[in-house]
Amino acid sequence: MGPLNGFTVIELAGIGPAPMGGMMLADMGAEVIRIERANAADLKQLKDVSARGKKSVVLNLKQPEGVETLLRMVENADVVIDPYRPGVCEKLGIGPDVCLARNPRLVFARMTGWGQDGPLARAAGHDINYISLTGALFATGRRNEKPVPPLNLVGDMGGGGMLLVNGVLAALLETANSGKGQVIDVAMVDGAAQLMWMFHGFEAVGAWDATQREANLLDGAAHFYDTYECADGRYISLGSIEPQFYALLMQLADLPDAEFGNQHDAARWPEMTEKLAAVIKQKTQAEWCELMEGTDVCFAPVLSFTEAPGHPANVARNTYVEVDGVTQPAPAPRFSRTPSSVAHGPHGLGEDTVSTLSAMGFAESEIQALREAGTIG
Repeated sequence: MGPLNGFTVIELAGIGPAPMGGMMLADMGAEVIRIERANAADLKQLKDVSARGKKSVVLNLKQPEGVETLLRMVENADVVIDPYRPGVCEKLGIGPDVCLARNPRLVFARMTGWGQDGPLARAAGHDINYISLTGALFATGRRNEKPVPPLNLVGDMGGGGMLLVNGVLAALLETANSGKGQVIDVAMVDGAAQLMWMFHGFEAVGAWDATQREANLLDGAAHFYDTYECADGRYISLGSIEPQFYALLMQLADLPDAEFGNQHDAARWPEMTEKLAAVIKQKTQAEWCELMEGTDVCFAPVLSFTEAPGHPANVARNTYVEVDGVTQPAPAPRFSRTPSSVAHGPHGLGEDTVSTLSAMGFAESEIQALREAGTIG
């Protein structure tokens, strides 16, 4: 019984950030109904984590009967998630104006890369392109080397999926007060720009050189905020920014004050990085964990995402769960009274078509007619 129990979300099938947003809403208790094509990939067979907790309905939106079926479903929904390029839903006859006419309280969330308007609105793109346009990609990587894509976490997931959930929840709160729905323009480029907020402030006061990589406090230039290779070829991370944390790092790593005492002498950061790397290389990752983990050094071992579920801190907090044999992140955030949960793993393609339509008031004869016409699967 999560905090969104009683809300219904219709998620038009897409990839990446829109399914992630739908997954989080399902974890929070919403009934999320994913509308898919008959020839779509079966997310259950693909073990797609984003499909957990969702119902799968196959609907042919190229048929007028399919469009009408969806619009009847919209009448019973609180949210529609549109993952298509601008104009696609309008072309199909399921755009926000049509949907809001059927359900004036509807929140219609439109998830795109470039946004609903502007010169790039109808162009294709991926995470790497959106973070390119916001400075996030330029800032990521080593000095005098090419920028390094930070997986597709910044544009797709942080700038897209998280922003989608944020917008939907805010809109639902507003609808509860006004009784009116609205359209949300969720653009990954906007979200990626939001994630860069701190660096704009740093640059404005001269605390960040935006023209360089690995030249600033948080981009790997500072010896006390970086990753280091250990004796066994594994890595640790240090984030000893505050002076008291840095002092503890010096103490536990036995760093001489004459060489490391002036923490913020940026001109000497490369030299101190080299010397600290030599120190870290003298012990294994496990030995450094034994010495520093759990202290205020701001330390952690660098783990792969398959190793992470086995770390004692993650085990203790149940940060990961296993669903249908697949280890995956547990729902978050955590609610004290209405906890989120994973209702079930991915359902098979179209597994919930009949039961969902029936629950929404479709008569058995109507469902049979839609099946015979090839509208549903």
